[in-house]
Amino acid sequence: MGDIEPDTKDWTWVTREPCPDCGFDALTVEPAEVSTRIRADAQAWPGRLNVASATRRPAPDVWSVLEYGCHVRDVHRIFDHRVRLMLTQHDPSFPNWDQNETAIANDYASQSPDVVAGELLEAASTVANTYDTVPDDGWSRRGFRGNGSEFTVSSIALYHLHDIVHHAWDVDPQQR
Repeated sequence: MGDIEPDTKDWTWVTREPCPDCGFDALTVEPAEVSTRIRADAQAWPGRLNVASATRRPAPDVWSVLEYGCHVRDVHRIFDHRVRLMLTQHDPSFPNWDQNETAIANDYASQSPDVVAGELLEAASTVANTYDTVPDDGWSRRGFRGNGSEFTVSSIALYHLHDIVHHAWDVDPQQR
């Protein structure tokens, strides 16, 4: 994992303008659509992970499909936790999460692709169900990242969706 340069960019801009890489445009997505899109994306991951090359990095500084799958699984878990906090607490602050430290600490590269596929499907279903339970007046509830970035349930849902769309683009040449 040491060859991966940590991504330290602040990606919050993707809730306001299209991503020039993957093409995701949050302004064209209704937050209530996010759960359906998460479920659809999750269905593609078992196939991505069920190939011999899933464990190989395409370059020393690029995650393998397996490592991306582990990350997407964990993204779903993190966002489920954050949305639940926003729905149950007044203006919560989210615990910091360093995706690069998590990848190293959990040794993404050595995990079982089959296990990751199942866990990713479960995590996607859980967070999609959470988004499905957001009441109409809940989409505007707020929460704050450790760096002070403010989200609403609506904007965090779109931010979350970009993350998984972008990683599908990262690993699937058909998405390009």
